[in-house]
Amino acid sequence: MNMLDIDWHQFWIPIRLSLQIAFLSSIVTIVLGVVVAWWMTKRHFRGKIWLETLFMLPLVLPPTVVGFLLLILFGRKSWLGQAIEWFFTAPIIFSWWAAVIAAIVVSFPLVYQTMKVGLASIEKDLEEASRSMGANEWQVFRYITLPLASRSLVSAYILGFARGLGEFGATLMIAGNIPGKTQTIPTAIYVAVDSGNTHMAWAWTLTMILISFLLLLMTGRRKQ
Repeated sequence: MNMLDIDWHQFWIPIRLSLQIAFLSSIVTIVLGVVVAWWMTKRHFRGKIWLETLFMLPLVLPPTVVGFLLLILFGRKSWLGQAIEWFFTAPIIFSWWAAVIAAIVVSFPLVYQTMKVGLASIEKDLEEASRSMGANEWQVFRYITLPLASRSLVSAYILGFARGLGEFGATLMIAGNIPGKTQTIPTAIYVAVDSGNTHMAWAWTLTMILISFLLLLMTGRRKQ
C-alpha cells in the first residue's frame, strides 16, 4: 500500500465521525443496559421471556432488517418521525443522530446480556445484608451492586462501543452514506472498495482492525 496515494484529510473524516457515534451511543446503551438488566434480574413476571427475546432480537436479525424497521419507525410518514421533525425542524433519518440510534439498537443486546450475567453472579447475601442495615434500594445499587459488577460494567461498555463502531447495515439504511455527515468507517470501506480505491479501503480496514483489537484486549485484561 502506497501511503502517498491516501488523501489524509478524507481519511480522518469517517474515523472521527465513527468514534463520535460510537462514544455517544455507548454512553446511552450502557445506561439503558445497566438499568434494564438490573430491573430484569429483580423482577419475575408473566411474559418475561418474551420481553428478553425482544431485547436480544437485534443480535440475530440481519442489520438491514433492523435498519428497515428503524426507517419505518423514524421515517417522515410515521407519527414519531413527524413529531421529531416538528420538534427539531428537521427529519432525523439520514442524519448523524440516525447513525447513533442504529448503533444503540444493535449494541444494546450485547450490553444487556453482559450486564445481566454480571449482576446475576453477585452474592445476594451481600445485598440483603446492606438492606438489613437500613440501606434503601438505590443505596444498595450504588454502593454494593455496581462496585461488585464493575468488571462486567467495563466489559459491557467496551463491547457496546466496539459494536457501535462497526455497525454497517442498519446505519446505511437509516442514516445513508453522506460523506462528512453520516459516512462511517464501515460505509467508507464499502464505497472505497466499490470504486476501486483499495488504498483508502486498506487504510480504513487496518484502522478498524487496530481499534477493535485494542478494545478486545482491554476486555480480556479486565477478565483476568
